[in-house]
Amino acid sequence: MKAYIKSIVETNDNKLSRYFAFFIQALILISVITFSIETIPNLKPQTKSILRSVEWFSVIVFSLEYVLRIYVADSKPNFIFSFFGIIDFLAILPFYLSFGVDLRSLRALRFLRLFRILKLVRYNRAMNHFTTAIKSAKEEIFLFIFITLILIYFSAVGIYYFENQAQPEHFSSIFDSLWWAIITLTTVGYGDVYPITVGGKVFTFFILMIGLGIVAIPTGIISSALTKSVDKKEEN
Repeated sequence: MKAYIKSIVETNDNKLSRYFAFFIQALILISVITFSIETIPNLKPQTKSILRSVEWFSVIVFSLEYVLRIYVADSKPNFIFSFFGIIDFLAILPFYLSFGVDLRSLRALRFLRLFRILKLVRYNRAMNHFTTAIKSAKEEIFLFIFITLILIYFSAVGIYYFENQAQPEHFSSIFDSLWWAIITLTTVGYGDVYPITVGGKVFTFFILMIGLGIVAIPTGIISSALTKSVDKKEEN
């Protein structure tokens, strides 16, 4: 029985397992849609009743799926504390926490229901390639993040010394300057904080050039890793 359930729940090489996967994917999408509909103000009581029924049904199915995956797992602790195990748990947690409690006081916890959409990753081959690519390029990504953090701090220090006296209300400290550094290096530039001194403007020009490069680097790293992942899959 355990092997039979495992062939349906975990593998995707038979008709029943494919039907199961499609059913779970459809239920995830329906659940996400109903979550969005719940935010519409002044819903009719009938609509709220339907949404509650859909939520009950979804949670029952997701809970049963979670229990079955624990049951068929070769190592139950490894599954429970794995990425997908945690996602499956967080997807049903808000519902059970809401028993006997005013949902308005647990409003933030309701957003945990959005973790259900991450359950789709399990059934998506393209996302599996992406996950593999991220894992293979994790050292390069961590190095990129480390260098980026250094550049953000360097930018905050630089603009602080250029603009502090001219704009003490915006650049009163290096910590306040970090906001400008982040939006400039990411090339977002909201325009709420900007340099007015000549030195600050020249410094900003160079930071913007560096920011353009920073945006392109992770794209190249992940694209290269994705290409390698797909090529290995085709070879196998």
